[in-house]
Amino acid sequence: MYKTVFVKPGNKGWGVGLKLTPTDKKNKVVSVTGGGIHPVAQQIADLTGGIACDGFKNAIPEDEMLCAIIDCGGTARIGVYPMKRIPTVDVLSSSPSGPLSKHITEDIFVSGVRPEDVSQIEDANLEDQQIAAINHAHAEDAESAAATEKMLAEGRETEEEFRERYSKIKEEHQEEQAKKDSFLVRFSRGIGGVMSTFYQSGRDALDMLLKNIIPFMAFISMIVGIINYTGIGDWLANVLSPLAGSLPGMIILALICSIPILSPILGPGAVISQVIGVLIGTQIANGSIPVQYALPALFAINAHVGCDFIPVGLSLGEAKPETVAIGVPAILYGRMLTGFTAVILAWLASFGMY
Repeated sequence: MYKTVFVKPGNKGWGVGLKLTPTDKKNKVVSVTGGGIHPVAQQIADLTGGIACDGFKNAIPEDEMLCAIIDCGGTARIGVYPMKRIPTVDVLSSSPSGPLSKHITEDIFVSGVRPEDVSQIEDANLEDQQIAAINHAHAEDAESAAATEKMLAEGRETEEEFRERYSKIKEEHQEEQAKKDSFLVRFSRGIGGVMSTFYQSGRDALDMLLKNIIPFMAFISMIVGIINYTGIGDWLANVLSPLAGSLPGMIILALICSIPILSPILGPGAVISQVIGVLIGTQIANGSIPVQYALPALFAINAHVGCDFIPVGLSLGEAKPETVAIGVPAILYGRMLTGFTAVILAWLASFGMY
């Protein structure tokens, strides 16, 4: 009798998609968007054989709702229908938020949906099309629907007559809907969409700040505190600084600083780079180290820079756990290979510079 549709999340939408199949009782597609029936609601009703209803003008019993179409950016309405376990389709690209966010789950909610994101799972046959047409006609014109159903039941209407009647009823409905869809309604929807986009962007930024950036800053602060308090950084710097007096020594220095086990520890606060940089700069100023070693020394003491940020950077890029597990060691080893290579290239580039 009815058809099944799949509603997938749209561009930047949330959720995995909903599969909707009407029944004789639960066949109302309720549009709670203002300005009449939203195109997404009409599309779902057309493809399933359900009845599209304006939720602002009609009181639809909850046990008759196939789904609810909303345009909420993330306050109260976004969670009202999911709380009642009514499949909810948000035409805005919203994610779970608000006081009822705990009720918004992937099995009951999808967002960012456009009419083209609704697709029929099975092909419709003539009988199903006739029944769907009767349901639509009943929603718009009860008398015409009853007459159409009676004529079909008695077999006095041919397929061509039925299609012509159904096409006429649908055109009348579209004309009526176009009158409702005034400039003010379109303007209001546009403003709502813009505000929702900014609101969702702010929420995403704050969520990223709380989940990724602030914990990373706390971790870095702890590591820097440990290094400064224990004096490990100064000790390592004093041990490694003599290596900066020759090209082989700087290559060894770059290799040591970029060892995958050490580089994430040496990176925070750039303690090693700062201390060794000051010591080398002083020696160059005194004439103890030739000035042409300044450029290769710069690359030698920075071979570990950024190695502590790799897992956080991948996390900010929303990399999958498998990508992080493989990508972190790959980048660390790659940094080790390119670190001493950069020292050699810098040494070659320093010829004739001073």
